[in-house]
Amino acid sequence: MILTAFGLMMIVVIPAVLMAVGFAWKYRASNKDAKYSPNWSHSNKVEAVVWTVPILIILFLAVLTWKTTHALEPSKPLVHDEKPITIEVVSMDWKWFFIYPEQGIATVNEIAFPANVPVHFKVTSNSVMNSFFIPRLGSQIYAMAGMQTQLHLIADEAGTYDGISASYSGPGFSGMKFKAIATPDRATFDQWVEKAKQSPNAMDSMAAFEKVAVPSEYNKVEYFSNVKPDLFKDVVNKFMSHESMNMSKPEGEHAAHDGMEGMDMSHAETAH
Repeated sequence: MILTAFGLMMIVVIPAVLMAVGFAWKYRASNKDAKYSPNWSHSNKVEAVVWTVPILIILFLAVLTWKTTHALEPSKPLVHDEKPITIEVVSMDWKWFFIYPEQGIATVNEIAFPANVPVHFKVTSNSVMNSFFIPRLGSQIYAMAGMQTQLHLIADEAGTYDGISASYSGPGFSGMKFKAIATPDRATFDQWVEKAKQSPNAMDSMAAFEKVAVPSEYNKVEYFSNVKPDLFKDVVNKFMSHESMNMSKPEGEHAAHDGMEGMDMSHAETAH
């Protein structure tokens, strides 16, 4: 991409530099052979060049922008031989709640997935607007109540990656961090899943979810077993009615969300 941008700049810069030097040399005071045309006002050849070249550059940039924009679309699945792991993300005050629908577990402030395996994140918020971000793996994606955004990431090597909230959300914002563990193989990931399944804490109802969602700061990692089916959808849908749109902000403030309907925001804006 850097080389492409450099090449595009050179298409304009090199001719401009050459013409500046060439014109200065040709029309220098000592060159008595240069043609002097004081009444010159029009040239079809010059007009053709000054219009055609910029148009071609704009068309090329338009095609390049279209292709790269769609190639980097966060909701676009990664092309890979491995089946992606789905993780549903819920932003809370002030912690991250993660649901593994296929494994039937949930966690607070920690996720795990095998290295070199695509991860499909579905993201929403249980409170104010937030931003889900693992800086070393890719771009951020917004988390909004009553809406679902999507992000596809992959870790090229095993390790522990820092995850953060990239959007200020209240007094507990600075402690709203989590760990993303890329395991060296699927067997290690399966062991992590089994550890979560052994947790005595069950996430089998919305009441259990609301208990975890109570505002708190600098939360420790927690694991939950027996996750309620379609819990993520229930979290999204509870903000779809007008009555539920007046969500409580941190410290008792209220956010006005009247008229906002629940929807899939797969093409929500991202910051790269």
